[in-house]
Amino acid sequence: MPQGSLDRLIYIDDSGHSASGLVVYGWVEFRPDQWHDVLGEWLAHRKRLWRLFRVPVPEELHMTEYALGRGRISESLPPEFVEDGRSLWKDFGRKVAIESLETLSSTAGLRVGSVYRQATRETWATARSDVYNRLIERFEDEMRESASLAMIFMDGDGSDTSYRDAHRKLPRRTRRVIEDPIYTDSKSSQIMQMADHVAWCANAAIAQVPTHEFSHDWYERYLATRDPHRRPLEL
Repeated sequence: MPQGSLDRLIYIDDSGHSASGLVVYGWVEFRPDQWHDVLGEWLAHRKRLWRLFRVPVPEELHMTEYALGRGRISESLPPEFVEDGRSLWKDFGRKVAIESLETLSSTAGLRVGSVYRQATRETWATARSDVYNRLIERFEDEMRESASLAMIFMDGDGSDTSYRDAHRKLPRRTRRVIEDPIYTDSKSSQIMQMADHVAWCANAAIAQVPTHEFSHDWYERYLATRDPHRRPLEL
């Protein structure tokens, strides 16, 4: 029976799209004793966003919405993002995104990671489940010869049982990833919103959508220093 202590908290979000066949998972992680400081750094960032840009602290920072200028996350756009009476939501969203990524890059104790697979529209659902299974096995391999135990938090409501099934396939007596995934709603979880930034940037780096060219190098520029592998890994 494995002995050890819980020293990895891993918050995972998914990205990609069934139409393109791309499967992406991104995550942030840290030791439990770093939880206070990691969350504190992000909350300090959120308070700065309120002071500078009137983005409320409880407002969800969902990259797909605000980095592309779709979300209206500010109660009052700063004058530099209003031109001839037009609100420049895309420019504003990218400014907030970069501020957020710089915070992730400078947060002590934080690690990030991402994995992906390019499937097809027809095989996307199967690939999504398989990539998650392989990701959990990868975590297990990393901890097999250590005293580490890990707990995983997932964005969502638990309706997708494939994540739970992946955990329950692990041998109970030797597994290092303990428990089922704990589901956390990103709308109310600041740390899950951090994971969303990682997953979105990994997707942008891999998909290389021409209209999102501004973000193609965001993973390399802001997140690679926090990723032990320096890039998204294909599984």
